[in-house]
Amino acid sequence: MKLANVIWKDTETLAVLDGQRLLPLAAIEGQEGMPASTDAVIADPALLNRITSVIAALGESAPWQAGDEVRYLPCVRRPGKIICIGLNYRRHAEETGAAIPTVPIVFSKFHNALAAHGDDIPIPPVTHEVDYEAELAIVIGKRAYRVSEQDALSYVFGYCAANDVSARDLQMRTGQWLMGKTLDRFAPIGPWLVTADEVPNPNQLAIRTELNGEVRQNSSTADMIFSCATLIAHISEHFPLEPGDIILTGTPEGVILGYPPEKRVWLKPGDVVTVEVEGLGRLTNRFVAGE
Repeated sequence: MKLANVIWKDTETLAVLDGQRLLPLAAIEGQEGMPASTDAVIADPALLNRITSVIAALGESAPWQAGDEVRYLPCVRRPGKIICIGLNYRRHAEETGAAIPTVPIVFSKFHNALAAHGDDIPIPPVTHEVDYEAELAIVIGKRAYRVSEQDALSYVFGYCAANDVSARDLQMRTGQWLMGKTLDRFAPIGPWLVTADEVPNPNQLAIRTELNGEVRQNSSTADMIFSCATLIAHISEHFPLEPGDIILTGTPEGVILGYPPEKRVWLKPGDVVTVEVEGLGRLTNRFVAGE
C-alpha cells in the first residue's frame, strides 16, 4: 500500500495512493477513528486492514481525488531518529576518492531537517556549497534491538525516496558531519511511504537524480556496500530502532562533490531537484534563498 500525509481542504489527513489518484481518509464520511497519519499506522499496522476494508466497501463511491489537489507533508511526521549512512555505494566512494568503508559510517539528522515533496528548501547564508544526494530510506515498523541480518527486513514497515541534502563546506569543516547535514529542510522524504510487502528486494531498485531536468545520478541500490538488512542489523547491535525511525541508506555516484573542483557548480536558488527511486515515486523540491 502507498500512504501519504497530505493537507486536503485545509485538513491534515492520511491518504491512500492508487496510480495517479489519491483518497484522503478525511474525505470518507461516517468513518470515525480512522488513522490521521502514517505515524498512527506504523504504530498499529493492523489499521492497514481496516483501511483496505473501508475502501473496498465504498467501491465506486470512494471519493478519490487527483494527486495534484493536495499538498504533501513528510511521509513520516515524527520519527524518533533520522539515521544516515555515509559512503555506502562503491562508485560514490570511488568518485570522491574515499576508501571503501569496512563498517557502516553512521551519522544523524534532526527533526527540523524533515521536508516534504513540493516544499521549498532554503539555502541559508551560512553555506555556499549545497549538494543533492538521492537515497533510499527505510522506515522501521517494530522495535529492533540486536536483530540478525537474516531477520532484519521483517522489522521494516516501508520505504520511501529521500534527498540527503548536504552543505559540503560545513560538512567537511570538521571531522563531524552533523552541521552540514541537518540544516532546516535538508531531509526531504516522500512523496509517499510504500509498505514493505510492495518492495520484495530493496537492494534491486533503480535510483536517480535530476537537476533542472538533467540526469545527474543514475544507479541502483545493488551498488550498496552494506545492504539494507546489514544496516539494520549493524545499527540495532548498538542501539534500539523504534517504530517510525528512518534510515537513509547512502547515495550513489553523481553528486556535485564527485566532480573535479573546477567543475563543481553547487545548488543555487531556483534549482529544482527530483529524486526518484523505482516504485517509490518522484520527490521534487525547489531550492530558494534562505533568510
